[in-house]
Amino acid sequence: MSQKYHESYEFEPGSLLCDKCQVKMEPGEVILQYMGNDFPIQMPKCPSCGQVFIPEELAVGKILQVERALEDK
Repeated sequence: MSQKYHESYEFEPGSLLCDKCQVKMEPGEVILQYMGNDFPIQMPKCPSCGQVFIPEELAVGKILQVERALEDK
């Protein structure tokens, strides 16, 4: 059964390097958690150490919208 992602951050594979490992980041599953809710998302992730790249536009845009929607409930 395939995982249903709430969102997927599109990027050119190999265009981002992990700062720690200097390895090309690959699309990978990340589970964002907030107020007891899990949000699976496909994000750039280091295959070596697991470090995730969260772009500013996602952090201050979509993630902030989800936080506000959950807090209003």
